[in-house]
Amino acid sequence: MEQKKKMPLAAQIFIALIAGVILGLLMQNHAETAEAYIKPFGTIFLNLVKFIVVPIVLFSIMAGILSMRDIRKLGSIGITTLVYYLLTTAFAVTIGMAGGKLFSGFFPALATTDLSYEAAAETSFMDTLVNIFPSNFIAPMSSATMLQVIFMALLLGFAIILVGKEAEPVVTGVNSLNVVFMKCMDMILRLSPIGVFCLICPVVAANGKAILGSLAMVLLAAYICYVVHVLVVYSLTVRTLGGMSPLEFFKKEMPAMIFAFSSASSVGTLPINLEGCERMGVPKEIASFVLPLGATINMDGTAIYQGVCAIFIASCYGIDLTFGQMLTIVLTATLASIGTAGVPGAGMVMLAMVLTSVGLPVDGIALVAGVDRIFDMGRTAVNITGDASCAVVVANMEKKKELRKR
Repeated sequence: MEQKKKMPLAAQIFIALIAGVILGLLMQNHAETAEAYIKPFGTIFLNLVKFIVVPIVLFSIMAGILSMRDIRKLGSIGITTLVYYLLTTAFAVTIGMAGGKLFSGFFPALATTDLSYEAAAETSFMDTLVNIFPSNFIAPMSSATMLQVIFMALLLGFAIILVGKEAEPVVTGVNSLNVVFMKCMDMILRLSPIGVFCLICPVVAANGKAILGSLAMVLLAAYICYVVHVLVVYSLTVRTLGGMSPLEFFKKEMPAMIFAFSSASSVGTLPINLEGCERMGVPKEIASFVLPLGATINMDGTAIYQGVCAIFIASCYGIDLTFGQMLTIVLTATLASIGTAGVPGAGMVMLAMVLTSVGLPVDGIALVAGVDRIFDMGRTAVNITGDASCAVVVANMEKKKELRKR
């Protein structure tokens, strides 16, 4: 007797997402119930995903370095990754501003009197640089400070290579632990449909009226820009630089995109994204370096959100931005993406920095703060798709370099 074909994870997650949205819309008058009894199960799932992220990043990067055994190759991958991330982020904020300008005539005229918003403390570039280097071995792992975890993995990986033969038992240990945590990740990911359903339902129940109300046009502008960036920029780079069909790319990336949309956490989506890139044929050592770095510094979706919201807030205050101010927003949003944590709500911190850079009132954030979670879901999906596209591009470029050497 033939075994029943199992439904793909992407289909299971998508069905759970739709079911969560429908139930959320039905529970709009009972948002507190959804928050109290449905959301905790989503939080439990997200906690499990966050629990596995640090060991996955630490051991997969170390295993990747040990399998390469070439520090120069890692340097080449690192430079290509950084250039790709900065360029796509600059494109993203430009698309966001262009979209904001196109839709500005349709934006609602919201009252700006009596608005107040407490901006989070700004982190300077030098502080961000200092914060990459840990002062404690345990602290970066317990607080999930991803840039420090990545640095630790690189340092330990290089040290193991340089020690040579004496470190062979450590190499075996690192590879074994990597396999164990990957299996643990696989077990947790089987719960994805339940997690997605329980995360999305309370969000829709709480924000349903606002989505259909005064901020509908701003949300629509942002989501159109998200879709344009994904379909144009990523399709072009994956096809021309990655040597892969965009259709194949999006098909294999879909589970990660849906999970990112419902969880609004780039770091939390990392395990699913690693699995998706593996299915695309990206070597483990490349995916395990490019994706954790991207979850920390690549914020294309967040950059689009900055552009749209800056134009919207300026129009609410009756301010017409000059070309110079727009250019400042592009540069600030691109550079601010480095060091911004890949967790829900990080975009609000970046938006405060962007508004300050061009003299726009930071209090204007209060206009969009109520539906920030809805913006966040779309921008996170864009962020992680950008990470995967970079992994595909870097893998293809490294493959071509290897072929030229032969």
